[in-house]
Order: sequence, then structure tokens, then C-alpha cells
Amino acid sequence: MADKDGLRIARDGQVINRTSFRQEKALDRAVLAIAAELRLHFPGIRLSHVREWKVADVVAALRHTHPGVDFQCFFGSSSIRPDGGILSLVRDDGQHLPILIAEKKNQGTNDLRALEGKGKQARGNAIERLGKNVIGFRAALSHEAIFPFVCFGDGCDFADDSTILDRVVTIAQFGALNTEHLFRQGARGEFQRGTFHFRVAEWTESEMTRLGLSIAWQSVAHYLDRYGASRFL
Repeated sequence: MADKDGLRIARDGQVINRTSFRQEKALDRAVLAIAAELRLHFPGIRLSHVREWKVADVVAALRHTHPGVDFQCFFGSSSIRPDGGILSLVRDDGQHLPILIAEKKNQGTNDLRALEGKGKQARGNAIERLGKNVIGFRAALSHEAIFPFVCFGDGCDFADDSTILDRVVTIAQFGALNTEHLFRQGARGEFQRGTFHFRVAEWTESEMTRLGLSIAWQSVAHYLDRYGASRFL
């Protein structure tokens, strides 16, 4: 490989890493703002915000909620790590009920390459990594009536003429993008879609706060109604 090609790959990697780091920090601040808003309007509730969900813990919970079904994991160190972490409502018995699972994905450098007079290159695989996490979270919350998952995706790979959008739609169980899907859908509740906000323009911190708060707020209201407010005070 020519030196200039190697430099191009290294530089692209730095740009992507810096962008992802900056956007994930913005999502972190949005989740913290959401938690503060919830504590203000639901006084007395206890919230937990963790960075990961151990696969072994997911499997243990599934064995409890779905007795007689076969589940497996290989390594106790394996975990699912959404970019914005997992915000949960804590019940009086210590059970954590997820009310917001947030991801942030940026994909595509062809807009930058075009400005430099360079040709297009293959589109990235951030969506494939996203799909793995969604599979895990859907399974973990398969016994719940809500799926409080949201992903904010932006970048030139999500332009209207990009077939990458159909990969996102597939992960969303063919549900509409930029549409909130918190509760199960279908005659038997078979569609547990989640919310996927995708576009070319970067999502701002205030937008992620507003859209994420809608999901988290309804999730808290759902659990207060289901179990009674006294279980969370």
C-alpha cells in the first residue's frame, strides 16, 4: 500500500473517532438532562444510569422470565454497551426497569471525499454493529410491553438515495423511521420495534434531549401505572 493511501485511511479513522466521541458526549449530556427532568416531574423516583448490560445477566433474567426456553452465553465479561447507556427506573425491590436505551451512530465520509475531489468508497458498517445490540436488547425486554430503545443516526450514508436506509428499516422490524415506537404493535404485540431517528444532518443535543425525554417520560408513566407509584418511592 502506498504511504499516501495509508495516511488517508489513518486520517479518516481519526475523523470518525473524533466525531463519534463528540457526539456520544452530547448524547451523554442529553441523557443526564432527561434524568434531571424526570426527577423534577416525578419526585421521589429513583433512577439508575449504567454504561453496559452484561450478557450473563441478560441470560439469567431470560431464564427466569422464560422458564423452559434454552438460553446460552459463553463469557461472563461480554456485555452490550449502548452509546448513551441504559437509564432505568428502580423499584422498591431493587429491580431495574429500563426507561431509555440510547444509541448514537454516525456513518459516511463520502461527502468529505467529494469536497476533496475523491471518488466514493464503500459505506461503513455502523448499522451492522447497531443490529447486534438491538437483538440483545429486544431479547432482554421480550417480556415487557414497551421497548424504550432509541437510536440517533446521521451522516451522508443516510441520504434519501441510500440503500443503507433499508438496513435500518430491517432492524426496526420494517417500521417507519423518524417515528416513535415505544409500545408493542400488532394483533398479538409481535412487533417490538424501537425508535430510529435517521437523517443526514447531525442531531443536536437539544433534539436528542427532547426526543429521548418523550420515550423516557412515557416509560416512567407506564411502570407507575402498571405497578403503582408506591413501588418506586
